[in-house]
Amino acid sequence: MSGRRGRSRFDALKRNAGASPGGPSGRSGPRGAAATAPRSASGLRRGLGAAAIAALVPAAAACGGADGTAAAPEGGPSPDSTYGGAMPAAQAPAPEGFTPVEIEGIKINAPEGWEVDDADGRLCMRPPGQAACAYGSLQVLPHVAERDPDKWPKKGDAFDKKNGWASDPTACRSLNTAEAGDVKVKEAEQQTLPDPFTTHADGLKSHHSAWTVTCENNDTFEVRLWFLPTSDVAVYVWSVDARYAAVYDEIATSMDVTEYNE
Repeated sequence: MSGRRGRSRFDALKRNAGASPGGPSGRSGPRGAAATAPRSASGLRRGLGAAAIAALVPAAAACGGADGTAAAPEGGPSPDSTYGGAMPAAQAPAPEGFTPVEIEGIKINAPEGWEVDDADGRLCMRPPGQAACAYGSLQVLPHVAERDPDKWPKKGDAFDKKNGWASDPTACRSLNTAEAGDVKVKEAEQQTLPDPFTTHADGLKSHHSAWTVTCENNDTFEVRLWFLPTSDVAVYVWSVDARYAAVYDEIATSMDVTEYNE
């Protein structure tokens, strides 16, 4: 969306989230991705058209469930506590300041003005000024554990472990080190969140995790993850830019995996 109203809503999210300096280009995310021509969110809107009104589809009965079974996610709570408990409404248009995008049937909203790349089984949203899918970027990862050599973040419930913030949790991703990637990690701490689950647009609840990671040069950075274990889908902030903290939340909440699970 464009115009004063669309920008004002997105700008308000950035102001409310506080400020930090912009970051350099960084290394790619959990897996390398082939470069593609970036598309802006507004450019994607022209390709996709207005958000279609989807048919009412019952939400899966388990966390990220594709088959309606009542199996609990690996290491997770019971289905009753991981499911939103409501039928998903017909898909609504993206709110002002956002544009609907899609990867492999996963629908999610991208902020206006962010570049969107879709390559190597990963959709990446890059904030203004970021040339690589690294610092400040948000990734949508379908079949994430299936495609990861170490089955991250599902194997061993890594999504809920101290060092589960990455498939290879060894390289520093701070503002000053993300581009070079040559500084090692000293330690990581999993944050205690007010609510470890997030309800998405389709009614499913994901495991929401966040980590504060300290590097050997004493830089720190934050990583955020939303994970549906049964659907095997992740929304992943590789290295948080604090200016967009509220924007990441809104993007993740907008995710709908109904068509992906069909």
